[in-house]
Amino acid sequence: MPLRTETLTIEHSHPGERLDTFLRRQLPATSRGAIQRLIEQGHITVNGQPTKPTHTPRAGEIVQIVWPEAQAAEAQPEDIPLDVLFEDKALLVLNKPAGLVVHPAAGNEEHTLVNALLHHCAGELSGIGGVARPGIVHRLDKETSGCLVVAKNDETHVALSNQFAGRTVEKLYLAIVCGVMPRDEGNIHAAIARHPTHRKRMAVWDESVGRAAHTGYRVIERLREATLVEAQLYTGRTHQIRVHFQHHGFPVAGDSTYGPRQTKRLAELTRYEASRVLLHSHKLGFTHPGTGKAVNFTAPWPVDFEEALQRLRSA
Repeated sequence: MPLRTETLTIEHSHPGERLDTFLRRQLPATSRGAIQRLIEQGHITVNGQPTKPTHTPRAGEIVQIVWPEAQAAEAQPEDIPLDVLFEDKALLVLNKPAGLVVHPAAGNEEHTLVNALLHHCAGELSGIGGVARPGIVHRLDKETSGCLVVAKNDETHVALSNQFAGRTVEKLYLAIVCGVMPRDEGNIHAAIARHPTHRKRMAVWDESVGRAAHTGYRVIERLREATLVEAQLYTGRTHQIRVHFQHHGFPVAGDSTYGPRQTKRLAELTRYEASRVLLHSHKLGFTHPGTGKAVNFTAPWPVDFEEALQRLRSA
């Protein structure tokens, strides 16, 4: 039995755009990959006919989405300790440790945050996209620590996803970057897209190619050959802070992808060698979908951040 049926009427033609990209904007809680799977499985039709992800949306077309019943998750529950900052029937906010992968993937099929949530939530799982899984609304890179919100049901998942898409979520990060930043505060506006040759990396592009991205920052403390900064994300592109600070000339310390040369130089000058990307999701604020009230959460500084500050101050 289908979970629910949803119908969209395309009001304007979108020449040069794919159907899966168009639907990704209309359905912010569903990933593009999930949309592609639904199209391939025949759950998404155009004017009652099967379609393809590459179909060009045209004015007047009727798109029907039949959301299937959630299937059992492929990942298995694992009793992995979680640092829970807040939890109720709708959602939970975690302080994710550095080194913990969020989603199972090739090379990381086990011991992920999803495995831990399947055990912790014990059946209270969202089914967005037709797969029973904890509602990972946003992600943090493996080496990034800090605040992460998880939805327990579809309604909460959709509401939180809409807030992220609408850029109403407050996201403040702490980062230790290589080099001494001269300005006390500033904004970085630079579009981001996939790197043309290194497919696991992102890069700054012209806005005609990349997606607009905006990061604000302020200096908290200038250290020896490094700077502690607070970064505010106004958009949520993949690797945004890491790419933007590299583009600005001050890559995040410990970042072997975007700042290996500067990280090596920092270690040579100070004898401090970062063990991971020194990026921490410090504060997260949003409107609770259930109560309608503004809520704010803070993840304490990790031990390795404290150690880095002590070493780089004394250096």
